[in-house]
Amino acid sequence: MRSRRASCGIYLLAARGLGASALAAIAAVAGAQSIEPRTYANTPVGVNFLIAGYAYTRGALEFESLPISDAHLHTSNAVLAYATALDFWGKSGKFDVIAPYTWLSGSANYAGQPLQRVVNGFGDPAFRLSVNLYGAPALTLKEFRDYQQDVIIGASLQVFAPWSQYDDTRVVNIGTNRWTFKPQVGISKAIEQWTLEFTAAVTWYTDNRDFYGGNTRTQDPLYSFQGHAIYNFPHGIWGSLDATYFIGGRSTLNGVLSDDLQQNWRVGGTLAFPIDTYNSVKFYASSGVSARTGNNFDLYGIAWQYRWGGGL
Repeated sequence: MRSRRASCGIYLLAARGLGASALAAIAAVAGAQSIEPRTYANTPVGVNFLIAGYAYTRGALEFESLPISDAHLHTSNAVLAYATALDFWGKSGKFDVIAPYTWLSGSANYAGQPLQRVVNGFGDPAFRLSVNLYGAPALTLKEFRDYQQDVIIGASLQVFAPWSQYDDTRVVNIGTNRWTFKPQVGISKAIEQWTLEFTAAVTWYTDNRDFYGGNTRTQDPLYSFQGHAIYNFPHGIWGSLDATYFIGGRSTLNGVLSDDLQQNWRVGGTLAFPIDTYNSVKFYASSGVSARTGNNFDLYGIAWQYRWGGGL
């Protein structure tokens, strides 16, 4: 019985780590506008995670692939994801894959003309590999008992594949019809019950050569920065205050430069708590503070997470 309780205690600490994988699924919904605390937290090697979530957005949502204005769109997003903790030659890391399904409805303007759209389908799946370069060695669940975080420095690469719903006769689509690559670096510092995090990323896009009737649309890189103040409560519960800023992403259509440079701020919050050794629940919300292109929107979500492996 003591061994069982000790294992559970170790896991409650570990659960604070890769538990953020569920929130990472929102990246597939909002791209560079996602807010992801605990991206580079340490987690025992061999633990696997299955995540099922739901996110709802409302307001002037603007997918990064859509050169539209005055958007008033609503989306409901079901997300299924898998993540696993890995050992990279003594350094901890993880791999995750995310598959979203979206229901979208609403109105917007394109080239001064009003549009209405109701559509549903799979969004672009996302694949990410991350590694903690400093401060988070690869540990078994038993070894994790003695681990105390100080400073963690990590890096990751996320790839969005254009394997989703797309119709070149419509401006508004769920899919993007292009590849997206997002390298990121981050630093995390533990101060007693608090953990402070900062990440910086750049998102690169390939060209969409079949945009709305065979046009070619290109987009400049989008630079994003995130900050998180995380408080660790007893029993594996944690909450986070989050903020992100992103700039860039100006597009061209058939070589003509568009006036859609993004300079956006978003803030949000996250609350996560374990139900038992194998299950946990996460609630999150975020809202736009300011946006040069007027694409502020509100996002609300919940995610359930099941864990197994690694000696649990």
